[in-house]
Amino acid sequence: MNDSMNLKKSTKTNLQKLQNIVAKTIEDEKLMTENLLNAPEEILTKGQKISDKVASFGGSWAFIISFFIVLIAWIIFNTITSKRTEFDPYPFILMNLILSCIAALQAPIIMMSQNRQEEKDRKRSENDYLINLKAELEIQALHQKMDLLLEEQIKILFESQAKQLKILESLLKESKK
Repeated sequence: MNDSMNLKKSTKTNLQKLQNIVAKTIEDEKLMTENLLNAPEEILTKGQKISDKVASFGGSWAFIISFFIVLIAWIIFNTITSKRTEFDPYPFILMNLILSCIAALQAPIIMMSQNRQEEKDRKRSENDYLINLKAELEIQALHQKMDLLLEEQIKILFESQAKQLKILESLLKESKK
């Protein structure tokens, strides 16, 4: 009867330890879970929206092909037409000026978009880090639970072995009588 009371007491203590581990784990993870579940909405300014659109169009095949077609048409028009109707003769100085202006404006706009994308990537990697940290905490809690369960099992095995030893000793004494 004393052994059953000890077993109940031990089980109660074991359950209390497990509950404490679970409560601590939940408390540690609360901040991370809040961060992951309630990610802030991205609010874009008009300039940011424009820079994203310019960057996505400027880096596409549609832009390259259409730009190539416009340049070919420009060159053909200015070389075939008469001197009166051509507006940019052979060295194509106006075309070079326009190309330089497009490049000068397009580069910083694309860089603005890339900077925003870099910020998004940084936040995404931060989230990944938090998820990995949360997983690590859960694994650590599982290890603690397993250690606690193994410790309890070892105690039960030692108690069982002690009981068996007492029974064997009593049987040995009885057999000697």
